Amino acid sequence: MAATRTRTSSFSRNFSAAPSSLTAGLKNGPNGTVFVSSGIPDLDKILGGGFPLGSLVMVMEDTDAPHHMLLLRNFMSQGLVHNQPLLYASPAKDPRSFLGTLPSPSTSKDDKARDHDAEQLSDKGLRIAWQYKKYFGEQQMSDHHRDIKLEYCNDFDLRKPLDRHFLNGQRIECISLQDCSNMSTLLDRCSKFLSQRHESNLTCAGRIAIQSFCSPQCDFSDLDWDMLSFIRSLKSIIRASNAVAIISFPASLLSSSFSKRWQHLADTLLSVRAIQDEDKELAKLLTGYQDMIGLLSVHKVARFNTQVPAILDATTFSMKLQKRRLLVLECLNQAPVDGSSGSSYGTTGSCSGSSKTGSLDF
Repeated sequence: MAATRTRTSSFSRNFSAAPSSLTAGLKNGPNGTVFVSSGIPDLDKILGGGFPLGSLVMVMEDTDAPHHMLLLRNFMSQGLVHNQPLLYASPAKDPRSFLGTLPSPSTSKDDKARDHDAEQLSDKGLRIAWQYKKYFGEQQMSDHHRDIKLEYCNDFDLRKPLDRHFLNGQRIECISLQDCSNMSTLLDRCSKFLSQRHESNLTCAGRIAIQSFCSPQCDFSDLDWDMLSFIRSLKSIIRASNAVAIISFPASLLSSSFSKRWQHLADTLLSVRAIQDEDKELAKLLTGYQDMIGLLSVHKVARFNTQVPAILDATTFSMKLQKRRLLVLECLNQAPVDGSSGSSYGTTGSCSGSSKTGSLDF
């Protein structure tokens, strides 16, 4: 019996050319989209998988608190764990010092059990010659790093710095925005970063993180049209490359017209807002208010190869530190419901823990 052939037409997607498996840190999405992780598991679930390759992500900062730094740190650490090239630009004079504040992947239960077993063996009298201990430690460290790379998105411990192993031997470029007299200089650095990846035939995705764009420390902070042209040019370069760019900017320093133009250029648009400690009215309306450190709003979700918009269950989420070290996003719960705080976005799809309608409906 002759083998059956798959019917194809000019309207059928050719899946034979697509790779059967992706490199670490990449995940297939709908309509041929490939995602990279944001470094926050809850945010990946909210966005439908993460940040699409070739997309421009913009984060509106809050002048009262640097909560946007949490998003940038997790985004950069996730890329370094997956051995992805990174370009980081900051208005600080020494942007490379910021790498020392990147969080490390949290230790899983299996790793803790492995360390506990090793301690028990040493207590029982298993001794290793001193000249072999360093090799034994390196072997355990390499196995630990190999296990971490297999995960698409990690939980990062904000109180533990990233291991030097992820910072050494990788392609990391740091740029001070104070050294860029104009936008063409910064655009050339970004273009060169992406072109070198293409010449090296790197299959892994690249990441670009620009912090506090249009900050007053920069010489081009008052050149509104030049900054707008840079964002438009960077978006076109990113679209044709295997990379993702994230830009955070203080929206309060821009005029309303230019702020809207910037937001329109973003494929994925997020904003963070700090919570005041003495906001008693908001504390009465929301459960778990005392545990919140801020609010994250999703204004736009990138949608490639489709005209169907993304419909989210909620657009505003609370930012909390689980065990004072893990960043989680939770749906807002109307108080009082049962006196408990909201659950993580990954475990609930509703924005309220009760079906009753109150004075504040999320």
